[in-house]
Amino acid sequence: MPSGYSFVIADDHPLFRGALREALAGIGNVAAIHEAGDFESAKALVVANEDVDLVLLDLSMPGASGLSGLISLRGIHPAVPLVVVSAHDDPATIRRALDLGASGFISKSASMEEIRGAVQSVLAGDIAAPVGVDLGVERDPEISDLIKRLQTLTPQQTRVLGMLAEGLLNKQIAYELGVSEATIKAHVSAILQKLGVDSRTQAVILLSKIGSDPLQPAG
Repeated sequence: MPSGYSFVIADDHPLFRGALREALAGIGNVAAIHEAGDFESAKALVVANEDVDLVLLDLSMPGASGLSGLISLRGIHPAVPLVVVSAHDDPATIRRALDLGASGFISKSASMEEIRGAVQSVLAGDIAAPVGVDLGVERDPEISDLIKRLQTLTPQQTRVLGMLAEGLLNKQIAYELGVSEATIKAHVSAILQKLGVDSRTQAVILLSKIGSDPLQPAG
């Protein structure tokens, strides 16, 4: 078993992945740094590396739509700290990411020292948010209600919801999770009930409201 830290960097820009890799290497005691350039690869790495200590996730990468990518990964490994890295560093985006289970948020304009400091804070069990940013409160009542509802989902329900958002059928989700189709149907029913919607399509539309480009107002 490696004694050092194991990280996953999920970002579609090779240059920025290199900068994150350099920042992480400066922490010391690093055993492995895995890299993914799209969301599918990121998911596969998180599934394959159960000993991963921290995931750095870009919100805008192929296969992931904003915060819905965060929701999906949180469902796969709820115990693994996940830090969002994004150029969209407005207070609303940061607050929503933290509300949805991120352990930290790093702006893409952050310095090497700030990136390292944020990662070290999260590894120590703290929440890392950009210094000097007033996160305020959620002013959109629909988004506020949606976040509260999403927080009631179990990790497995969260994971199933992420797969619904990817357009997978119950049969495909059952196969990927290694459970029966009946189990997935039960999960979907519970998800719809908790989200207060009548169909999986409505659930995906609801999720897209928080998963869409953070710069666009929801609605």
